[in-house]
Amino acid sequence: MNRERPTDLLTHIRRRVLEVPDPRALTGDHAVAGLPPAAGPLMPAAVLVPLVVRPAGPTVLLTQRTDHLAHHPGQVSFPGGRSERADGNAIETALREAEEEIGLARRHVEVVGYLDLYQTVTGFLVTPVVAFITPPFALALDPFEVAEAFEVPLDFVLDPRNHTRGSRLVDGRARQFYVLPFENRYIWGATAAMLVNLARKLAD
Repeated sequence: MNRERPTDLLTHIRRRVLEVPDPRALTGDHAVAGLPPAAGPLMPAAVLVPLVVRPAGPTVLLTQRTDHLAHHPGQVSFPGGRSERADGNAIETALREAEEEIGLARRHVEVVGYLDLYQTVTGFLVTPVVAFITPPFALALDPFEVAEAFEVPLDFVLDPRNHTRGSRLVDGRARQFYVLPFENRYIWGATAAMLVNLARKLAD
């Protein structure tokens, strides 16, 4: 459990996240599963890692995807998606997707850095953009994509005792992934791995 004061923790986060995306700092589904990365071109994407600045301590704002989506239905995720030609960089992609998916206005968002790049088995190279979110703010969820938005205490994410592993058969082979079980939520896959990456960057 992190016992720093909220202001001290925010300063610590600023110091420990990456100032710019580092192509050498690459992780992904393959790394978690202990496999080599898949070959071939990757589609650029970005997610916003929104840390809500609450008086009792920061929280992580996450979404629950709707069950009818073709990709990752019902999963817990960060706001984000594939980059578009009009996006100037990963920050623009992350902010645009957050506006589209959950109606998070940019005036509440302060980008502070990046986590390690993340390669997914579906062929995306994801840039996780870390940002502080200043309340009060109102959300307007896209009902097609997002069933719910909720917050998880950052203290929970930073506690390595909450970083468990699961596995499932993929093409006849057991593939491992991270799981962060929170209350009645099942945070797993790329989202859980990025949260673990955040926790490791902030660990003393």
